Amino acid sequence: MDRDGVINEAIVKDRKPFPPGSKSEVKVLSGVMEALDIFRKKNYLCVVISNQPDVSRGTISKNVVNEINQTLREQLGLQYFYVCCHDDADQCECRKPKPGLLRMASEELGIDLRKSYMVGDRWRDIEAGQKAKCHCIFLDYNYDERRPDPPYQTFSCLMNFALSLE
Repeated sequence: MDRDGVINEAIVKDRKPFPPGSKSEVKVLSGVMEALDIFRKKNYLCVVISNQPDVSRGTISKNVVNEINQTLREQLGLQYFYVCCHDDADQCECRKPKPGLLRMASEELGIDLRKSYMVGDRWRDIEAGQKAKCHCIFLDYNYDERRPDPPYQTFSCLMNFALSLE
């Protein structure tokens, strides 16, 4: 799953999402802990796949990204974070919408991507999941940006998706 906008609140300005700038700005979204409990009871491995291009842009340090991830590890019991700190200009294979981080997690953790879900709140998340052959879940917050191309299922929050698995 993506991080900002899926497990913690994205900072929304003019209907555009941004990551928190420090661990003090991290707010776990309502229902996320309960949703993660449902996933774990169903034997899903919860893995965070996140673009953090502000590191490459110089507006946040990798240490701050790591502190935010550590805060989420501690609060939610999440173990696995795969992070791309590149910007589009870097043309890396790990930056979503490319599926590099999903494939890396699959190889390292023994995940069958065809039996997995990619949950995201932006078109990049969904496209990466589609390229990796995952089932895609779009959390639609009506951001002022491009919408993902089908196929995907839409939910209003992570908890509603989790409840659909019951």
